Amino acid sequence: MSFDDEPGHGGGDPGPADDRFSTLGGTRQTRTRLPEGTGDSYGGARRPPRNSRSLVMVVGVVVLLVAAIAFANRGGDSGSTSDAGNAKKPDAQSTAATGTKPVDGKQSGIASGFPQTEQGAQSAAANYAVALGSEGMFKSVARGDIVRATHDPSVVDGLLGKLDQAYTPSFFKNVGLNDDGSAPSGLTFVSRTVPVGTKVTQQGGTSTTVEVWCTGLVGLAGAGSTKPVTQTWFTITETLKWVGGDWKIESSSQTEGPTPVSGDNRASTADEIAKAVQGYGGFTYAR
Repeated sequence: MSFDDEPGHGGGDPGPADDRFSTLGGTRQTRTRLPEGTGDSYGGARRPPRNSRSLVMVVGVVVLLVAAIAFANRGGDSGSTSDAGNAKKPDAQSTAATGTKPVDGKQSGIASGFPQTEQGAQSAAANYAVALGSEGMFKSVARGDIVRATHDPSVVDGLLGKLDQAYTPSFFKNVGLNDDGSAPSGLTFVSRTVPVGTKVTQQGGTSTTVEVWCTGLVGLAGAGSTKPVTQTWFTITETLKWVGGDWKIESSSQTEGPTPVSGDNRASTADEIAKAVQGYGGFTYAR
């Protein structure tokens, strides 16, 4: 998810936002549990123009799915992650509730301990997408905790180094934040990723690739905000590796959409959005 350089993202009104496992053979849908504590749109609808931002994306062995990077990197589609060496390609299937309870484990507040199954991999991918698209990624300490909890330990150090180079005062200024990544006084920073569905695209014994279709909210809520909260649609592709008894991200990428036509809902006030973000918690996602 990102803010645009065009009018609405970087100096005015908001513009549209770009880039931010079970048995095969049946119809699938993602199940949730409350926490414990644009080419042209279909139907001929016209879509406003978009343009790209020049901030360097994290590249190399690991391509991070973080919405924050796409937040300042809009415009082009990213390539998908590379296939595992001995992976086989299953028929794509949508998700469906299985009746299996979400995992009980937590690492840095993020669900952990997923089973070595397609269902477990899809659940891990969805929960990791949520964590990596959260406000915590804009804080150095929290960012380190999130990356360590979601990634293969062998790629963590290199990835954190690249992220530290990306999350700079100029980047924060570009998205309307203070130099330290905090929101200006009187404003609430919003960065949430909400998985809509998942599917397995590559499957191997210890490596599985999962696509997570997401919608997200990003922006600054509050009176006088020049970067109001907007909705984004994107698909995250995560290559997961079975490491230390759990699924962890080895590499990932992100593409725009699929994006539905916007409805006719009245836009809420900045105060309503801020109160909603502060008053509604997130979910633990499971198959």
